[in-house]
Amino acid sequence: MKNKLTIGIIVLVIIGIGFVLYKTSKTGSMSPSNQAESNIINIVAAENFYGDIAEQLGGNKVQVLSILSDPNADPHEYESSVKDAEAVSKAQIVIKNGDDYDTWMDKLLSASPNSNRIVLTGVDIANHKLPDNPHVWYGVDNVQTIAASITDSLKKADPADSSTFDSNLATFDNSLQPLQQKIADIKAKYTGTPVGLTETIYLYQTGPEGLNVLTPLAFERAVAEGNDPSADDVAKSNDQITGKEVKVLIYNEQTITPITTNLQNEAKQQNIPVVPVTETMPTNKHYQSWMMGQLTALENALASTTVSH
Repeated sequence: MKNKLTIGIIVLVIIGIGFVLYKTSKTGSMSPSNQAESNIINIVAAENFYGDIAEQLGGNKVQVLSILSDPNADPHEYESSVKDAEAVSKAQIVIKNGDDYDTWMDKLLSASPNSNRIVLTGVDIANHKLPDNPHVWYGVDNVQTIAASITDSLKKADPADSSTFDSNLATFDNSLQPLQQKIADIKAKYTGTPVGLTETIYLYQTGPEGLNVLTPLAFERAVAEGNDPSADDVAKSNDQITGKEVKVLIYNEQTITPITTNLQNEAKQQNIPVVPVTETMPTNKHYQSWMMGQLTALENALASTTVSH
């Protein structure tokens, strides 16, 4: 009798557990771990450098998808997908560059209207924008301002973790100081050094570095916009290389045309250092290490010319 009673109790316990599990699945009740996941802020960044910055600022409170992440692709030729559209429709925060750089993102946003979604546009936030030059993320001061705006948005989406986001922003700001110092060092040593650019992207750094860009601005803009520069500007840019007027050629690896390839080849023939830069961040890099790598390469190239001021 005692054994039967014991077995009966065990059966009742098993039935009870099964009932609880059944009710939980029906009511959608979540475990603590699932509840934590539900508080994660979904962010979609048009470009991977913005996505990386958002991840640094949000930490484990965010889940970030960066749409443009291939450093070998031309960002200007990107076409969005159904997968991108689905991600944008679910995002609480969307970060794009703007100024006709990523117009495909505007289409994705229009396809899934959401009044609660926060949309940040880098060009609108940047405090140092060059005329007709959307590459604002190359300005370290711009990135600092954009990071502050991202942090404000994170605090709106998750007020309970505001102190964490503020702390992350302080850490991020401190991490930009070596970049600013490197730019200041280049300026101190090489102010006025003549350089060539294949397009406008690097103007956000040549200015603070004090470098003298000889390449016609119209040539740089035409390449950046996917157009052919005028014959006069092409001839002038070539002459600056063959005549060794420029000491370094800064070359955008993601906007390659026969004209820019010719400049690169000519520079190599003339033993003029070529410094490659990219528009989107290489894999396995953070914004800071990406920029520092390029700055160091430029500093080394300038040093090899034995031109100092």
